[in-house]
Amino acid sequence: QVQLVESGGGLVQAGGSLRLSCVASLRTFSDYTMGWFRQAPGKEREFVAAISWRGIRTNYADSVKGRFTISRSNAKNTVYLQMNSLKPEDTAVYYCACPNRSGTYGADLTFNYWGQGTQVTVSS
Repeated sequence: QVQLVESGGGLVQAGGSLRLSCVASLRTFSDYTMGWFRQAPGKEREFVAAISWRGIRTNYADSVKGRFTISRSNAKNTVYLQMNSLKPEDTAVYYCACPNRSGTYGADLTFNYWGQGTQVTVSS
C-alpha cells in the first residue's frame, strides 16, 4: 500500500511563501510521476502541478504558473511545492498524488494514490 504524507501547510499573509513536502512510501519512487492538487471549500479538486519521474518535465495550472515550483528529491522519496506570491484564492487543502503505473506522464495521467492533505490558508 502506497502512503503519501504531506506537510508544510499553514497560515500566511498574501504575498508570502510556503513550501510543501510530500514523502512517499514507494519502493521505486524515482520511477513515478508525482503531482500536487488542491481543493478549496465548496469547489472541486483541481490540478496544481506535476513532475516526471526524473524531474525533467513539469506542468503547471495556469493559475499558479510563475509563482509555484514543483521539484523532487528521489534520494529522499520526497516531492516539494514551493509557493511564492501567495494569494487568498490559493487557500485550499493541498494533496500529493501519484499514479499506479511507473514511467507514465501526461495531461491524461490518472492519479490513483492520494495523501491526507495539508491546509494552506492565505489571509488578505
